[in-house]
Amino acid sequence: MSLMISVSGIRGVVGESLTPKNLTAFTSAFATWIQRSKKMRNPEDGNARPRIVIGRDTRPTGKQIAGLVSNVLALGGCDVIDIGIATTPTVEMATAAENADGGLIITASHNPVEWNALKMLNHQGEFLSAEEVESLLTIFAEEAFPSAPWNGIGNVSFSEGYDRHHIDTILEMPFIDPVAISGENYRVLVDCVEGAGYSIVPELCRRLGIGNLTLTACGGTGLFPRNPEPVEENLVGTIDLMRRSGCDFGLIVDPDVDRLAVICEDGSLFGEEYSLVACADFYLGINRGPVVNNLSSSRALADIALRHGVPCYSAKVGEANVTAMMKEMGATIGGEGNGGIILPELHYGRDALAGIALFVQAFTGWRKKNRGGGLREYRRQFPEYAMAKEKIRLGSLDAETLDTMFREIAAEYPEATISRLDGLKLDFRKSWAHLRPSNTEPIVRIYTEAPTKKEAEMLATEMMGRIEKKSIAPGSIS
Repeated sequence: MSLMISVSGIRGVVGESLTPKNLTAFTSAFATWIQRSKKMRNPEDGNARPRIVIGRDTRPTGKQIAGLVSNVLALGGCDVIDIGIATTPTVEMATAAENADGGLIITASHNPVEWNALKMLNHQGEFLSAEEVESLLTIFAEEAFPSAPWNGIGNVSFSEGYDRHHIDTILEMPFIDPVAISGENYRVLVDCVEGAGYSIVPELCRRLGIGNLTLTACGGTGLFPRNPEPVEENLVGTIDLMRRSGCDFGLIVDPDVDRLAVICEDGSLFGEEYSLVACADFYLGINRGPVVNNLSSSRALADIALRHGVPCYSAKVGEANVTAMMKEMGATIGGEGNGGIILPELHYGRDALAGIALFVQAFTGWRKKNRGGGLREYRRQFPEYAMAKEKIRLGSLDAETLDTMFREIAAEYPEATISRLDGLKLDFRKSWAHLRPSNTEPIVRIYTEAPTKKEAEMLATEMMGRIEKKSIAPGSIS
């Protein structure tokens, strides 16, 4: 298993591809990159010790990795502020609030428990761009990371209270109305998959005015009771509990709480693609402006943007790519179709906590206008599309072989509008297919969308067949 390196961080299987040796080397490279960036931003203050915020999810390996990372940063001449177990968006907000020079989040997000990772943030609390990652990798390859002298070693301090800061900041947004939400007397199921949201998500719900909570997998053990990616095939147990609970809806987050999935009262999924769609529809009624998603996201967001008379743009997959386009286009809201909502007035990062507040407020407003109604009925207010998501594990396929494969597949669809911005996107009149190598796993992801589930699945199967047929390297597909 190779180490995965991208704008989504440095991630791998602990003890296999993610080892003390490469954790030390990448952390040292990051410290050096932070020091150089600090000097470029402010030459007069460039010799002061950089300050770096770190946080982690609940994985059993997180505490040990956090200790290693903190000490490596300190030995590299950085002061460290460790905020403990925290969601990815909370670390992003803490980095900005501390006026720190960077941040590190120890989490492999939706990957299984044996994985872990370093997600790297700049001084704005945002993920490094592709260019910044390349700069860091150059430092790593050259091993150009000097140690601090004995009297220049940094300090490691610990800080609490950023969960409260995150929730307070969300509730300060003027359109969030806990009194109105409380008036609906919601009963809500919360599933945090034993991840970093185990405490902050229920607390946010309570402060939003939701007093009747049914909690599952909210113990914070880090031992995920299922595959932690919040997609339908992994939520069978949660869906069954939802049907038996009598709750009005269910809220599910991934281990680092940057993705939100919602279950309707009948156990059907609202659709991870539609978390962003519903939030954008509500927010555009408050703050009208462009929206941005990624190339693997549903057309439903573009339909909603058209309804509000604003443009919709699509970026490469990856939070850093989406936020870069959001800044370029002046977007008021955006995100990724995997349930990741980005609200710039809060911060430039996918944030399931902000998504929960927006979503619950949007549903509450709709219920008041319609004098009641369930979430399943609310879902029918949005354009109806169906998606299929498949993946093929890579063996020996390299970037050049993949590029050739994608060009050959594109040539077989002259009727499609082609995008090579991120892998291969084929846009048809009523459907689309997106084939791309993952940023986080050694696989090719296949996303398709069509008017019906059957059509989307058929298109996905067709694309899988194309890839298998074009795979000319023995052992390249598994």
